Amino acid sequence: QVHLVESGGGLVQAGGSLRLSCAGAGSRFWINTVGWYRQAPGQHRDLVASMTGGDSTYYADSVKGRFTISADVATVYLQMNSLKPEDSAVYTCAIPTLHSWGRGTQVTVSS
Repeated sequence: QVHLVESGGGLVQAGGSLRLSCAGAGSRFWINTVGWYRQAPGQHRDLVASMTGGDSTYYADSVKGRFTISADVATVYLQMNSLKPEDSAVYTCAIPTLHSWGRGTQVTVSS
């Protein structure tokens, strides 16, 4: 398992930006597939974006063109631009294949 810690959530107005960080114990932990998930109250947890091997990426249709996943030595980022109220959720980073999940960070977008 890898210990993952998210940060960077908060309250932002619609149209604003936030950058989430997922710090992992050990460098290049993101060589595995790392995903950013989100779950709003009463909703299923959905995969928002993922990265494999540091370069192969996936984005949900709802965030394409607005969110970008990237990584440096020991952190995976999710840059979120043009935020919408429907993006409000708890965002969690995870490496499912290693059974590793962070605790999540709250993102709230006001209209």
